[in-house]
Amino acid sequence: MSSPVAIVAESGLDAGVPWHYGDPMREQRLFGTGAAVVDLSHRGVLTLTGPDRLGWLHSLTTQHLTDLRPGVGVTTLVLSPQGHVEHVLYGVDDGTTFWAHTEPGAAPALVAWLDRMRFMMRVEVADRTADTAVVWQLGDAPSEFLARGGLDSLGGRELFVPRDRLAEALDLAPRAGTWALEARRIEAGVPRIGLDTDHRTIPNEIGLLGVGVHLDKGCYRGQETVARVHTLGRPPRRLVRLLLDGSVDTLPTVGSAVELAGRSIGFVGGSARHHELGPVALALVKRNTDPEAELLVDAVAARAETLVDPDIGLHVRPRL
Repeated sequence: MSSPVAIVAESGLDAGVPWHYGDPMREQRLFGTGAAVVDLSHRGVLTLTGPDRLGWLHSLTTQHLTDLRPGVGVTTLVLSPQGHVEHVLYGVDDGTTFWAHTEPGAAPALVAWLDRMRFMMRVEVADRTADTAVVWQLGDAPSEFLARGGLDSLGGRELFVPRDRLAEALDLAPRAGTWALEARRIEAGVPRIGLDTDHRTIPNEIGLLGVGVHLDKGCYRGQETVARVHTLGRPPRRLVRLLLDGSVDTLPTVGSAVELAGRSIGFVGGSARHHELGPVALALVKRNTDPEAELLVDAVAARAETLVDPDIGLHVRPRL
């Protein structure tokens, strides 16, 4: 099978992998057919082996992992002592090894931190980025490659693929680029750590309670902040989706200020042109920002759609 010609992103978090294959709008519509693959081979991959791996990771991160069954996909976070999000792991255990992928360029620091935290535990941590790639596959079609079990919030799953078989994995279905996947992600309101977040972000602000944070487990680093904000409600900021003025050709740059009446009230993360919604972006803004207000991003008009309830906490129920 001949491979389509890829237009490779030259900058940004997704530099080095196909941005699109000549028609990003068609590639977005391809998702509606139920079959597509996206090359995510730039993402970092790590493994944890040893009999203590799940209990040890359970004690360090935000998710409940002690009873994780083989083949079940999981998302978990590493927080700072102050509760700020530092790393994310999207993983699956195969019965002997916990496989995880993380954001591009983040694996060395994450592996180094985990390795320092082993102490006397029977765990080995390894950076597998050099020999293992990630491919996102739409749907849950059978594959011989190790897959993160269950469908994610975008309707697909990630495959862990030996790099010498990457081309084979990319031939499982028609190919789409990261442009199409980012547009789907922003439409779904799914944040990316390090792109839609900053060094002060806590899980409560970006809708990860329950998704990447288990609320009934024991202690872990940063738990006090998460629990306090969850109990009292009203996190300081909240994730929104921006619908941008479609008459402007450019998209906002990552980190651009979101302005209201001349004042900065947040910043923009990822952005893309969606085949139905037009230009869209995710942004982190102050909790009390008026949902009906007209905002500006790089002098472009924008309207915010609520993704995280501004009053979210134990005293209210989400309205979404």
